[in-house]
Amino acid sequence: MVRHGIDLTKRIDWEELGILSDRQILKTRGTRLLGRIMIILLFLFVIMLFLPWRQTIPGRGTVTALTPEDRPQTVQNQIGGRIEHWGVREGQQVEKGDTILVISETSQSYFDPNLPLRLQEQLRAKEGSESAAAQKMDATNAQISALTEGLKFQLTSAENKVEQAINYVQADSADLVAIQKFFEISKSRLERYEAGYRSGLFSLTDIESRRLKLQEDNAKVVSQINKLNNSQQSLQNARIELDNIRVEYLESVAKARSDLSSALSSRVGAQGEIAKLQNEISNINIRRGLYVVRAPQSGFVVKTLKAGIGENIKEGESIATLQPSKPRVAAEIYVDAMDVPLILDSSDVRLQFEGWPSVQFAGWPSVAVGTFAGKVTVIDLVSSNNGKYRLLITPTNPVPYNDEPWPKQLRQGSGVYGRVILRPVPIWYEIWRLLNGFPPSLESEPDKADRVSGK
Repeated sequence: MVRHGIDLTKRIDWEELGILSDRQILKTRGTRLLGRIMIILLFLFVIMLFLPWRQTIPGRGTVTALTPEDRPQTVQNQIGGRIEHWGVREGQQVEKGDTILVISETSQSYFDPNLPLRLQEQLRAKEGSESAAAQKMDATNAQISALTEGLKFQLTSAENKVEQAINYVQADSADLVAIQKFFEISKSRLERYEAGYRSGLFSLTDIESRRLKLQEDNAKVVSQINKLNNSQQSLQNARIELDNIRVEYLESVAKARSDLSSALSSRVGAQGEIAKLQNEISNINIRRGLYVVRAPQSGFVVKTLKAGIGENIKEGESIATLQPSKPRVAAEIYVDAMDVPLILDSSDVRLQFEGWPSVQFAGWPSVAVGTFAGKVTVIDLVSSNNGKYRLLITPTNPVPYNDEPWPKQLRQGSGVYGRVILRPVPIWYEIWRLLNGFPPSLESEPDKADRVSGK
């Protein structure tokens, strides 16, 4: 019979039985120890799930300048010309106003060295034309004034003649009425005398005397009618003369005003030519000052874009790249569109610059080594070409305790990796968020107004 690997029919070897027992006991203790270790590890893992984890939003970018005037710029010449002399070399530090390049003129319109003098002579001639036109205007205005004064006297004389003619017409009309009355009376008397002559009261001589008197009165009536017609004709002539005086005045004044307009046109044209010449003289003086291309601000000549002496350059062409000195350094990093709503313009950022060794801990930024503190200053309102949103990060001021300021050796264009720091959450929440692909924080951050007011 065999039990537990021992043949009972044989003689019992107690020494062998003791060795087998020890092996079975050791195996049982190892299993228990492993179980205890697993329980401890599970307990530690559960505790770790409730440890705080700082949520962050990663982003990559480059070092840049905060303001446009601190970023690298190209220096351009304002006029075209021929390169005569270089005043700088690549890598050289320049101050504002230092000579970078000297060029000479290539346009035929500006070859004459005495061109400003020639333009000054033309300007003086145009000023003389403008003065002559002004004198002609003054003379024409004086002529118009004289015509106006002469018209006043002529009109007064003509109006007096019209009034005098009206008076003559009225007087002759009254005389005509009186003479006609006398004629009617003479006619009535003649009729009475003829009746008395037939009755024998008057003689033939009396009748003939009355008839003669009637003829004389009739002649007076005809004479007075002719006189009245002459007076009326004189009145009509006086009125025509008055109208002629007015027409002649209007014609003379119109001609004088035409001369005045011509003089004014000549003067305005001369003034326009004067302004044009003055502008051209100023442009030439300014252009001659642009033969020397100067540094717009202090900085370093990074690279010259033209080479050699005698090369022609066009107007507005770039000739060198200038890096301003002492720029306000900033870091621009790009983050996903899903993370932008969670970032405020005052969020803290930890940055890692290329060339500076660091150890980055995503969930515990406080223990990271070789990183630098920053603040979000600008969040772009539109996405970039890569579909991400740009953040501008500036150094935190003042520098946090036990932290270092940004390195002074930072150069624009070098790479940077940053993490925008959000609120702390348990580790289990972060693992659950990553597994479900949720954004870093499901709770809305309080806005700036609430932070300032303490709500």
